[in-house]
Amino acid sequence: MGQDVRSPRGPRCIALVGPFQSGKTTLLEAILARTGAIPKAGSVDAGTSHGDASPEARHHKMSVGLSAATVNFMGDSYTFIDCPGSVEFAHDMRAALPAVDAAIVVCEADEKKLPQLQIILRELEDLGIPRFLFLNKIDKANKRIRETLATLQPASRTPLVLRQIPIWKGDLIEGFVDLALERAFIYREHKPSEVVALEGGDLDREKEARFSMLEKLADHDDALMEQLLEDIQPPRDAVFDDLARELREGLICPVLLGSATRENGVLRLMKALRHEAPGVAATAKRLGAPAQKEALAYVFKTVHQLHGGKLSLVRLLAGRLDDGATLLSSSGESGRVSGILGVSGAHDSKRASAEAGDTIALGKLDAIKTGDTLSGGKAAPAALIKVEPLPGVLAVSIAAVDRKDDVKLGQALIRLNEEDPSLTMVHNPRTHDIVLWGQGEMHLRVAMERLKDRFGVNAKSHATAIGYQETIRKSITQRGRHKKQSGGHGQFGDVVLDIKPMPRGTGFEFAEKVVGGAVPRNYIGAVEEGVVDALVRGPLGFPVIDVHVTLTDGSYHSVDSSDLAFRTAARIGVAEALPQCQPVLLEPIHVVEIVCPTEATAKINAILSARRGQILGFDTREGWSGWDCVRATMPEAEIGDLIVELRSATAGAGSFTRQFDRMAEVTGRDADKIIAAHRDAA
Repeated sequence: MGQDVRSPRGPRCIALVGPFQSGKTTLLEAILARTGAIPKAGSVDAGTSHGDASPEARHHKMSVGLSAATVNFMGDSYTFIDCPGSVEFAHDMRAALPAVDAAIVVCEADEKKLPQLQIILRELEDLGIPRFLFLNKIDKANKRIRETLATLQPASRTPLVLRQIPIWKGDLIEGFVDLALERAFIYREHKPSEVVALEGGDLDREKEARFSMLEKLADHDDALMEQLLEDIQPPRDAVFDDLARELREGLICPVLLGSATRENGVLRLMKALRHEAPGVAATAKRLGAPAQKEALAYVFKTVHQLHGGKLSLVRLLAGRLDDGATLLSSSGESGRVSGILGVSGAHDSKRASAEAGDTIALGKLDAIKTGDTLSGGKAAPAALIKVEPLPGVLAVSIAAVDRKDDVKLGQALIRLNEEDPSLTMVHNPRTHDIVLWGQGEMHLRVAMERLKDRFGVNAKSHATAIGYQETIRKSITQRGRHKKQSGGHGQFGDVVLDIKPMPRGTGFEFAEKVVGGAVPRNYIGAVEEGVVDALVRGPLGFPVIDVHVTLTDGSYHSVDSSDLAFRTAARIGVAEALPQCQPVLLEPIHVVEIVCPTEATAKINAILSARRGQILGFDTREGWSGWDCVRATMPEAEIGDLIVELRSATAGAGSFTRQFDRMAEVTGRDADKIIAAHRDAA
């Protein structure tokens, strides 16, 4: 493999991923400063970072959306996409990852973050994305590198291969040895590391660690294996070739060391990217992109700017794109590019065109959405990528503070969903609330802040209504009569109804057995409508289900009877009957399936039991080492903030899905509390 193969031509796109608070944004600052893109690295804590420039990110001092920045290094262009580490904002990462050439997984030697690290590595592994692991905060390390590697390895299905080992001075790490280069470097804070002689104990450690690295490479290289067996030192170029090939084929995950806050290890990381990370041609091939001369691009993020309109962030996978070009999308829409911007945090630069490999922002493609594949050809392209948003796990009901902003709120929510498809909106037909579903407490909080700051809508939120219903236990025959004289034509309707309970889950049935024309046939539909009206709100205050109503008899007046009169009579009859039918409260029960690290399973079981959950069983999570899957039934009322407690018990890694199972009776004190609370709220 030659040098030109190891250093692909053209712009590259690299994702920065890793667990929450592992230092991804700080590493991006260090890269920008080291490559001369900015004069000095900013600070997340001080609110001066180049990335995380949104008011919400500044306020919470965390990434709540992806940031992109482009740098030039040794004549090559690199766009870094800094992805949020919190699982609540993971959709941005999941949408962007397919289009990147490689990923840098930023992590630290913290066992509590292993489950989060495993989730991220699993995503990369499943997508076939080459990945480096950058072991950050090495200046604070308190254990030997081999121990750290042994701690991290269970999170990765591919071998973690040390590319560097630390140079210790007492209990502090003062530099590193590059095992591929066979050179030693001493860190200099905010400056390039200094090359020093490799000697003494460091030389002995280097030889041992390098042999271990070569052994792992030799698992996939027979020629290298023979050289090692014959005690022949392989050529340095051949070692670099192996590192590049095995990285790209997903056979290894190289591990590099550094400290983002001190800008240590950043240049060596950049050089590893330059020589070993693949280019856009390999990425297009991985995605199954067709060979074509026309522009081919993938939209990985949509942004609605406060004043600048809609921007679509895209990776150009093939061809050339000029400003003003017309693009067709995989969803059948088309749009004319109105502005091409190079991406760099909060500062975007206008461009006349873009080439394959570029990561850019395209202006005013109003019909184009996140996940679309775009083509400059005459036919709509096939979708290269499909990223389904994870189902929501926490919900709030929202409304505009000022009713005149209702339309504005609806438009803002549509834009929010375009930016972040993992936020979903549902209209509750019973309460007429807008229910906003998200991935957690912070996710929903940030959404509310964006509604106000970005879209100028002041919204209020409250807990979502539980889908309580009621049914009856006893049958009854009831007459409903409506008679009213008000001058001229009066109103007259008279019905006899048989009302009885039905098996759970059968809903509502209506029948008629009228003989002799006691109720004319043209009024029977109105009777059914009246019954349905009465069942909307039963004596306990909730919709009534699993009831069978039969119209058996009645009477009419040739002048005063009407549809309205019979509808009213039926509603009166049912409303008077239901309190006598032993009404009973029903609550919705869901089957929940929780995935969690095995060490947290006992905590999860306790949480479920405390929330009236009935555990159905648990098993190991298929294909996931060190994870369990717990299944249980649980009342909907207990699921509301389950995710908050679940994330707390699993260091942010656990999650769950839910599915409606059945309605179940609630009696005694629990029922009394629910009914009283509902009446107070009403």
